[in-house]
Amino acid sequence: MKYGFWLPIFGGWLRNVEDENMPPTFDYAKKVIQSAEMWGYDTTLIAELYLNDIKGPERDSIEAWSTAAALAAVTEKIEIMTAIRPGFHNPAVAAKMASNIDHISNGRFTLNVVSAWWAEEAKQYGGAFTEHDERYERTDEFLTILKGLWSEETFSFKGKYYDIENTKLEPKPVQRPNPILYAGGESPRGKQSIVEHCDSYVMHGGTLEEIETKIADMKTRRASAGKDPFGSFGMAAFIICRDTEEEVQAELERITDVKDVSGYAGYNDFVSKSQLEQQVKLMDYSVSNRGLRPNLIGTPEQIADRIVAFENAGLDLLLLQFSPQLEEMKRFSEKVMPLVEKKRKIQQEINI
Repeated sequence: MKYGFWLPIFGGWLRNVEDENMPPTFDYAKKVIQSAEMWGYDTTLIAELYLNDIKGPERDSIEAWSTAAALAAVTEKIEIMTAIRPGFHNPAVAAKMASNIDHISNGRFTLNVVSAWWAEEAKQYGGAFTEHDERYERTDEFLTILKGLWSEETFSFKGKYYDIENTKLEPKPVQRPNPILYAGGESPRGKQSIVEHCDSYVMHGGTLEEIETKIADMKTRRASAGKDPFGSFGMAAFIICRDTEEEVQAELERITDVKDVSGYAGYNDFVSKSQLEQQVKLMDYSVSNRGLRPNLIGTPEQIADRIVAFENAGLDLLLLQFSPQLEEMKRFSEKVMPLVEKKRKIQQEINI
């Protein structure tokens, strides 16, 4: 299992807690990622939203790509996965920017491809926002151009959405043939796009059974398309780690007590403009990305057992959220990560 975390660019992950002591500033983000490198984390995911989906559209948030470039220069080994939404980017310029950040990071820059879901944000920032399946048509063309420019000396493309001619991109990315392309999607059209163009599949938080089913489904789709297996399967999750179950329940009640709905500005767009496999409850959305659904809450022992179970189901990347970030990330690295390693070794010995 690789351990990733969402970079705190919104001031937190809890829609029902006003102040999480996680200021949306570059200085705090830098402190978090540099600490994470020391604590054994492998990856950070930087969401790309121009409005604050967690605390409310009028609140501060950090821009993803400029932050990624800056963090690439002050880190040494952690993977920097940054979201990219085709409706907000010129594909040739994005390919050039990604290649440049990949060089700044010495091959640690990867992309999480998101086809967008928030109509109000697109309206405010001039992004292209069309019907669901059409957004994936745009994404297909966008990724074809990215990969073409990263791999070919000169690349031309004429499609429904983009038209480039005899385009040269140098230098190519450090990673060959391309920086890893992650993506998540639950609709048949979204899965088709991911199978055809992406390298790894990431999911919102789900139960063990849901994740096991999704992984099996995507493996089958990938094989049927004649493609190499996905490089990894990842899942979002929110961690509540405490020494007693009573402390766990008290924290769970605190963070899911809905008092103010200002942080739910994108909720209706998310559930109405996406094609989701599970019904999303308001409690699921009180923590970002259905983070409570995997049930990685409890004592260190309980959490470690569940992580090992997800590993056995085929999951190999966790994209974790914590609040407050630094304190809880440190606790998880000290109390849970070593336990997972210990339990894995015991399991391997038994299997031998």
